[in-house]
Amino acid sequence: MPRKSSVNDQQLIESIKELYGSEITSGDLKGFCASRGLNYQTVTRRLEGYKTARGRWNLEVTPSVVGKMEQAYKAPAALPAVEQNLIPDKDDTFVKFGNFNDIKKIIQSRLFYPTFITGLSGNGKTFSVEQACAQLKRELVRVNITIETDEDDLIGGFRLVNGETAWHNGPVVEALERGAILLLDEIDLASNKILCLQSILEGKGVFLKKIGRFVKPAAGFNVVATANTKGKGSDDGRFIGTNVLNAAFLDRFAITLEQEYPPTSVEQRILQGIAISIGLENAGDFIKRMCDWSDVIRKTFYDGGIDEIVSTRRLVHILKAYSIFGDKEKSIRYSISGFDDETKQSFLELYDKVDADFVLGGEQNIEEQEN
Repeated sequence: MPRKSSVNDQQLIESIKELYGSEITSGDLKGFCASRGLNYQTVTRRLEGYKTARGRWNLEVTPSVVGKMEQAYKAPAALPAVEQNLIPDKDDTFVKFGNFNDIKKIIQSRLFYPTFITGLSGNGKTFSVEQACAQLKRELVRVNITIETDEDDLIGGFRLVNGETAWHNGPVVEALERGAILLLDEIDLASNKILCLQSILEGKGVFLKKIGRFVKPAAGFNVVATANTKGKGSDDGRFIGTNVLNAAFLDRFAITLEQEYPPTSVEQRILQGIAISIGLENAGDFIKRMCDWSDVIRKTFYDGGIDEIVSTRRLVHILKAYSIFGDKEKSIRYSISGFDDETKQSFLELYDKVDADFVLGGEQNIEEQEN
């Protein structure tokens, strides 16, 4: 006959956690009871308030919280959901190019087809996914990945609400349940904690072990990831902080699309649309000169002649600066000041060669003094 335990519930819980951790199964509990000479049925009754599913317990969750969560999932009406429209807004300045039509076809198919998009910074990777969803009226859940992103950020976890702990779905679960497009932005910044998405990238959903609930992907759910690298790290140091992603993780993406900068003619159309939206209807010549300038820089970069590049995003920054200051040199100088002095000066001198109306003032202080 097993001997009667003299320990209280807290001592019992601490003993179990010391051996098996906070989340335990019936197998763990049976092994514990056998080693301590305890009755399994008696112990399970004492842990009833910590039960999250059949044969599973979470010893970090208080009994009152588990009870409330069980009621919430048995009766969803008790926790009314706040409806949100996750369809991105259409941007009138958007101009399709590159892989956009293929991205749109993938999303339009409503098939589960994980897609990896790679390319240099500021060339419209994320924007193209957003606008494809906007045109197709598909919901989009965007998650910006960092080295700190973990399972709790992605899947969900317990949060303090009005002084009590309650479960909140993470963005991944939200996208799964809504049948939305999950956009994992800058995924090559992730650590190995991103591996919690393995089953999701197989289209199998996810088991929420903390509350004992399985979430299946709704029809139309898909995953799109963007990155500056192909998940192999950055050898030249341009994208510091990017990591080598697990090969098995990368293999779960069905297709990899390589995004290039738009051709000069397309880039001019992009900038012209933005110019009109910010009141620069007569900036056509400046836009053409900027696109010629950036094209020369990019060709030199691809040939290995320089280490920096002017992205489409940076051209947009220059254009917006011009709408504020009305000065070409100041707009360009301010927008490329993040480069080292030598690169900045060489870029300014290059622009001076492509625009006859440009006045290069050298390294003088161009800050205006207010009267």
